[in-house]
Amino acid sequence: MQKLEHIGIAVKSLEVSIPIFENLLNALCYKTEIVETEKVNTAFLRQGDTKIELLESMDEDGVIAKFIASRGEGIHHIAFEVDNIEEEMKRLSEAGFKLLSTSPKEGADNKLICFLHPKTNNGVLIELCQEKR
Repeated sequence: MQKLEHIGIAVKSLEVSIPIFENLLNALCYKTEIVETEKVNTAFLRQGDTKIELLESMDEDGVIAKFIASRGEGIHHIAFEVDNIEEEMKRLSEAGFKLLSTSPKEGADNKLICFLHPKTNNGVLIELCQEKR
């Protein structure tokens, strides 16, 4: 793994949350994007080298909606950048980590992504990200 790529935060409304985080970080939202594979609307903010991804569910039965219903708004996942997502998925699977998909999926911000089940990561949902080439 190369570096922390972003922190994902589940929110009920991007319309409400974007101004809050713009004010908090003193930085403008530089990108919004729909990710059909995950059924979410996303918004990205950057402060220095740190990126924050706000996640709003597009579906009341979606993963983010379920997360908010059970835990409330807040940190959803931590994402790490990798050079080769398929090799990293293989390495982690062989090391006993449970992957939530068998192959990378299309993600936001021009990335291929894969999530690791939080039960194998001390309760933290981890996302692997690789820039699409």
